Amino acid sequence: MSRLVHSPFRSVTYTRWLHLCVPLLLLAVWMFINPRWPWMPLLIVIPFGFVPWVRLAEGLQARFLLTPQERETEESGIAAAPAARWADRWRTVLWLEIRLVVSSAAMFATVWLPVMTAELVATALGHPLDDDPAVPFTPARWAAALLAPLPLVVLIVVVVLLGELITAIAKRLLGPSAAERLTALEARTEQLLERTRIARELHDSIGHALTVAVVQAGAARAAGDPEFTDRALVAIEETARAALEDLERVLTVLRESGQPPSQRPTLAEADRLLESARASGAAVDARLTGPLEKLPGPVTREGYRILQEALTNVLRHCGPVPVRVRVEMAADRLELEVTNALPERPRVTPGSGSGLRGMRERAALLGGEAETGPHKGGWRVRARLPLERIR
Repeated sequence: MSRLVHSPFRSVTYTRWLHLCVPLLLLAVWMFINPRWPWMPLLIVIPFGFVPWVRLAEGLQARFLLTPQERETEESGIAAAPAARWADRWRTVLWLEIRLVVSSAAMFATVWLPVMTAELVATALGHPLDDDPAVPFTPARWAAALLAPLPLVVLIVVVVLLGELITAIAKRLLGPSAAERLTALEARTEQLLERTRIARELHDSIGHALTVAVVQAGAARAAGDPEFTDRALVAIEETARAALEDLERVLTVLRESGQPPSQRPTLAEADRLLESARASGAAVDARLTGPLEKLPGPVTREGYRILQEALTNVLRHCGPVPVRVRVEMAADRLELEVTNALPERPRVTPGSGSGLRGMRERAALLGGEAETGPHKGGWRVRARLPLERIR
């Protein structure tokens, strides 16, 4: 009841009314051509329903006029795409037929109810009715004055109810098919995966740079050696510059400028990470074996990020401790292992633990695995990434 009371003040009432009146153009033209066959437009629209782009036009019109408050979201329930299957074409035909029928009812209400109000007003003013009046009876003048607003109220009620009806039918017949829902779900999944990947890129790259900068600045302040301070500043500058390059890559993806994934850092550039860790005071014993430059793109990029996150965690939680890095490319897999000693007093640093989870997620996406945890009195990160399935 409250919706009916507020309906005259809602814009959607009038947009739906307009949607109901659009097919009246076809009916009016046909009635001008041959009024003896008023049902002929029902046959005329059938071939148009099989044209794929008619469904797109009807869907856009229904979105704009029937659900204007939802047209920019995915909640409208009305698809805006050409018909891809014969089932969609048949649904479009049925929609056109029902729309003509409902619009005919709307036409009757839109034309005759205002005419009835005009005749009641004329009767209340003392003017005689025409020979074929819309009012089925001749009321007294006082009764006509009381009844004059009633047809307009009925008109609003009819328009609201027909608008609700045609909107429900549109969501049923013009709504996305099962295949379209699956496609939309796949696109949404891809979007979420891309956002997750970007979040990991930012966490690994910027987190590594900030950790190195903090460690270098703290070591330079504690050392009190101008020569060491100069080396620390150079390391901070190089690390920050590399982080800015990584940040620019990620922002380029966000701008959808078509940045190819191959321009992201790879294990062939692992020396940059190792030198950054050494410049922070860590004693890094690294051994990289195999033609790493021939690794498949996804493996070498994700392997670089896993190594970066492992070294970042060492510097963040343990400081400049001895680190052992082993990267080996075998025939069917890439093995990456980072072990480090644990200090007597581990550093307490805030964090959500997303770095370790991110390493495991990166490995799992490639069909591999990553293990993190205590190992022989120290800490170890070990990842195995398959190569055959990637190739």
